Amino acid sequence: MAEEKTKPGAKKENESAGSQKLSEAISELDHFLDIPLSISVELGRANITVKDVVALQVGSVVELHKLVGEPMEIYINGLVTARGEVVVVNERFGIRVTDVIDPLEVVRSSV
Repeated sequence: MAEEKTKPGAKKENESAGSQKLSEAISELDHFLDIPLSISVELGRANITVKDVVALQVGSVVELHKLVGEPMEIYINGLVTARGEVVVVNERFGIRVTDVIDPLEVVRSSV
């Protein structure tokens, strides 16, 4: 098999072309940066019977599967994209992101 020989400046030309393409791709993303997305944080889940739902009243407690201290799932447009811990910011709940899920994994899991 013949070896391919490259010109001394070819690598830099390829890097420049790659940088140019990256700049163009980032520029094209500007159109999408102001699109509003819905974010929600899931505290936990539970499975209960219809009988338990009918019996719900003020003061009832539904036990969730998630343990205290476990990270909360952060959903963006209905897809789990990160995990975090609950914090209080100016007397409101917030979420501190502790783990971001690989975007490719998010896409794969939604298919």
